[in-house]
Amino acid sequence: MLFNSLSFALFLPIVFLLYWFATKKSLKIQNMLLLGASYFFYASWDWRFLFLLMFSTLLDFFSGIMIQESATSAKRKFWLWLSVGINLGFLGLFKYYNFFISSFVDAFSLLGFNLDSWTLKVILPIGISFYTFHGLSYVFDIYNKKIKAERNFIEYAVFVSFFPLLVAGPIERATHLLPQIKKERIFDYSKAVDGLRQILWGLFKKIVIADQCAVYANMIFDDAGDYSGGILIMGAVFFAFQIYGDFSGYSDIALGTARLFGIDLLKNFAFPYFSRDIAEFWRRWHISLSSWFKDYLYIPLGGSRGGGWMRIRNTFAIFLVSGFWHGANWTFIIWGLLNALYIMPSVIFKKNRQNLDVVAKGKELPTLRELFAMLSTFALTTFAWIFFRSESVSSALSFIRDIFLGLLEKASYFEMVEFSIEEVGFLVPLLLAVFIVVEWMGREKNYAIENFLLKNARPFRWSFYYAVAMLVFIFATTEQPFIYFQF
Repeated sequence: MLFNSLSFALFLPIVFLLYWFATKKSLKIQNMLLLGASYFFYASWDWRFLFLLMFSTLLDFFSGIMIQESATSAKRKFWLWLSVGINLGFLGLFKYYNFFISSFVDAFSLLGFNLDSWTLKVILPIGISFYTFHGLSYVFDIYNKKIKAERNFIEYAVFVSFFPLLVAGPIERATHLLPQIKKERIFDYSKAVDGLRQILWGLFKKIVIADQCAVYANMIFDDAGDYSGGILIMGAVFFAFQIYGDFSGYSDIALGTARLFGIDLLKNFAFPYFSRDIAEFWRRWHISLSSWFKDYLYIPLGGSRGGGWMRIRNTFAIFLVSGFWHGANWTFIIWGLLNALYIMPSVIFKKNRQNLDVVAKGKELPTLRELFAMLSTFALTTFAWIFFRSESVSSALSFIRDIFLGLLEKASYFEMVEFSIEEVGFLVPLLLAVFIVVEWMGREKNYAIENFLLKNARPFRWSFYYAVAMLVFIFATTEQPFIYFQF
């Protein structure tokens, strides 16, 4: 059930009406309804994997209790590593088994040994990386005595499987979400309207921006050898906006949907393409994952407390794991290592915390220095996205090689202009320009149109909402899956 599907458009209002008007404001019944709706939502993908989600939930629920009740450190560690081992075991089996087997066979083939590989024909359970990390953070926090084990299974299960965040995040923490699930929730009209506004903007980012950019990104990446260097650059830029619109659009819909039920989820994006350096970019992109790795990997490894070499080692570790988390392909690992290299100068010279505020805060336009910094950061990020998007390392390297060789041709620029007019036209670039302007104007808010035009007359404001909704309706010809569903 996609967020941008007709089935979800029917599912959401039904659950919303039952939640607020048929539960008699009973917290217990509301949570049971949310759990049932979440399991139905997940089962609509593949009902067989619902049992895996339930097993993971039960495992972490009872492991948390046993960690808290264990009298000795050894027993606490046993239950912690039991949970971690089984969770990562399932994740490794479904997501990484074939990758390791294929890499093992390829390594031996380089030494002259030909081995037969036995791979599994399995479907990757949707959202497994996300709900696994929900459970792991929960048992880690209990082990570190940051929280106490939850005794109400229904409330814990809602924390793990709440349907807006179930398949693509944000990756929630028990310290943030569980208290909201446990306390009484009262309908707030203004909060619900704000949620609908964020859902609308999320749909615009997904359907109008991401899906339209995907048409040309796919066209160029799939036949990269047929295009000039300039057009290949266009393809990389189109993918940069595709993945941002797609993933941040999902997050906007998830946050807006949760707000309809009186629940606030963690912010996952903060206008990352307006970042002035790579460190700032990673504070603004997929925030819940970046902070997860910081709290449960970077800091336990020693963080930045052990001197320069430890900072470098730990930074490479989190980016390597981050790349591997995204998928079982060397392209993701190289993408992670590239970002680690990008951020190294700021880590070494301790300048990774110099851009903590919003760019050009309180101003209409950035300075030339800020503009250059943003464009440079975007260029580096887009270059790394080439590996993320490519099917293999060799195809990524060929893509990059053709960019630089193609740019040496004098006809490259003119071919790019011709391609833009004949294939892309003027509509998509115009939509991208409007999108960037609106995002820039709303960069100090939680999402771009949070307070957009609120000071203007109501007819003008509603005209904008209707225009956005109309564009969503016009471009919603097919249901395109979200990119991060594959992770």
